[in-house]
Amino acid sequence: MKSIYLSADYQPVIVQFFVALSFVVITMVVTHLIVSTRKRVRSLKKEENFECGIEIQGNARFPFSIKYFLIAILFVLFDVEVIFFYPWAVNFKDADWNMFLNMLLFMGIFIFGFFYIYKKGAFDWNKEQE
Repeated sequence: MKSIYLSADYQPVIVQFFVALSFVVITMVVTHLIVSTRKRVRSLKKEENFECGIEIQGNARFPFSIKYFLIAILFVLFDVEVIFFYPWAVNFKDADWNMFLNMLLFMGIFIFGFFYIYKKGAFDWNKEQE
């Protein structure tokens, strides 16, 4: 009988988890030690924003419309949902009716969510914010 607590199947996952966790902890400790031990010299030139060799033109801290971030979040959300279509498409030839109906249900929820945010006006950039 296999042990529930430390099965041989889970050992690589546990090792990878601890390696990743130790990497994060070690990196944070080392960077904290490096930053805290050196003396910071501040100057106007160092504090100046610099990007791609282009001189500064105005203030970089102008407000963005919340719709910009809303579109970005919706793009990520729907992009991740589309990823779930890939395994279904790969196994389409071997699919039975149950798998087909499950995908239709998923697509229905997906399309319902899309039309819901469309009706809420998330894609209308010209509409005033409420």
